[in-house]
This record gives sequence, C-alpha cells and structure tokens, in this order.
Amino acid sequence: MTDAVGSIDTPDAQDEVPEAKKARKGGKRAKKGPLKRLATFYRQIIAELRKVVWPSRNQLTSYTTVVIFFVAIMIALVTVIDYGLNHAAKYVFG
Repeated sequence: MTDAVGSIDTPDAQDEVPEAKKARKGGKRAKKGPLKRLATFYRQIIAELRKVVWPSRNQLTSYTTVVIFFVAIMIALVTVIDYGLNHAAKYVFG
C-alpha cells in the first residue's frame, strides 16, 4: 500500500532541512569561558530587575493586609471544620 501525501510516515520535501542551514555545534557559548558566562548571567539578572515595577509603600501595606486577613479567615475556617469533624467522630465512635 502507498501512503497518502503528507502522511506522518513519509515526510514532505518542504519539511527537509538543507545541510547549509543546520546549526553549528557550540555556537557563541563555546567561545566564552565559564567566568564570562557567569558575569553575563548576573548582568542579565540586574537588567531584568531594573525592568520590574516595584509596588509603592501604600500598595505593599494594602497587599500585606489583604493576605494576612485572608490567611486568618482560612485558619478560622479550617479550625471550625476540624472541631466539627472531631466532635462528629466522637459522637459516632463513642
């Protein structure tokens, strides 16, 4: 049996990669030593941190208050559920 055109088993001519366009082994990284790569890495970290939009003091206080309030509510909810299940288990099992 012959495969249909564009079948997975038979690659199309357009899918083939010419030999001239294959990536070189190593690339730019192979030319730099480990210390230069580490320095480049840290320079990139600092550049990315400069792009960050940091929250203002009021925003930070507001966000912190919301998180603490939410955590307190969740602690209370879990405590109430635990207390109720504890008493239900004592009632059922004596």
